[in-house]
Amino acid sequence: MTDKDLSSYGIAGCIDVETTGLSPYTNEIIELGLVLFAFNRQTGKIIEVLEEYTGLREPVCSISWGASRVHGLTKRQLKGKDLDREKIASLLRQAEFLVSHNARFDYAFVAPFFPEAVAKPWYCSMNGVSWRKEGFGSKGLQSLLVDHQIAVARSHRALDDARAVVALLGRHDRTGKPYLTALLTGRPLANKTFRKAAATANKK
Repeated sequence: MTDKDLSSYGIAGCIDVETTGLSPYTNEIIELGLVLFAFNRQTGKIIEVLEEYTGLREPVCSISWGASRVHGLTKRQLKGKDLDREKIASLLRQAEFLVSHNARFDYAFVAPFFPEAVAKPWYCSMNGVSWRKEGFGSKGLQSLLVDHQIAVARSHRALDDARAVVALLGRHDRTGKPYLTALLTGRPLANKTFRKAAATANKK
C-alpha cells in the first residue's frame, strides 16, 4: 500500500473449505484456504493480497464419493495432515470481515473450529451480488470465473477458489464499481440466527 492515509484502508479475509460431504452435522473440513487482502474503504478497490494460508486435515469420517469427485482429495493424501489452527486464528483476528462464495456452507463448517470466525461479519459473494442483474446466467463461482476470464490453477480447491473470489470481487460491475462495493452495501450474514445454526451443527 502506497497511500499516505492508511486509515482509508481495511483488511478482510476470503475463506473457502473443502469437506468430506455437504452436511456440517456429519461431515468435516479436509482443506481450508484463507486469503487476507487490503481494500480501499471509500472506493471498494482491492489493493493487494497481504497473506495466504492453505492446509489439509485428515478427517475421522470417510470422504463421500461425490465430494471426492469434486475436489479430488483422498484419505491417503490427507493421512497425518492437520490445520495450523494458531496461524488461521491469527489471520482471522486481523480481518474486519470474512467473505465466502456460499458463506452459509463455509461458515457452518468453520465456526465449530474457530471462535475468531464466529466473531466476524460474513458476506456471501454468491448471493450478496446481483449477478443475474449484471447479466450473468449463473451465480456459481466457476461460471462467473469463466464469464470474467479469470483463470485458476485448480478448481474446487480451497486456496485457489479463495484467490479466485478475491480476483472476482476486484472486477467492476456495470456502473464501474468493484463488486466488493456492491457486496458491502448489503447486510452481512453473521447475525444471531446464523451463529445459532453453526452452534447447533457443532453439537453432533
